Amino acid sequence: MTLIDLIGLSAGSLTTVSFVPQVIKTWRSKSADDISTGMFGIFSAGLVLWLIYGIYLQSLPIIISNIVTLLLTAIILILKYRYSLNRNQ
Repeated sequence: MTLIDLIGLSAGSLTTVSFVPQVIKTWRSKSADDISTGMFGIFSAGLVLWLIYGIYLQSLPIIISNIVTLLLTAIILILKYRYSLNRNQ
């Protein structure tokens, strides 16, 4: 593994891990009212494009970080939907 791959993996890890506190906060509070669905939707679309780009370049740091970040954003969006359903019942 090259130095530039390590830098890419580090950058991807940090930006991906930054979503973990939001997932934990949303899970614990059982509320996602302050989460912008539009922002997360647009962000997720960007992640899909980054993932396609990473696959095209065969860049493991781009591929891994975007897959994990997509999973975290999906969790947040699912919790937002789930908690909004519970609130409306």
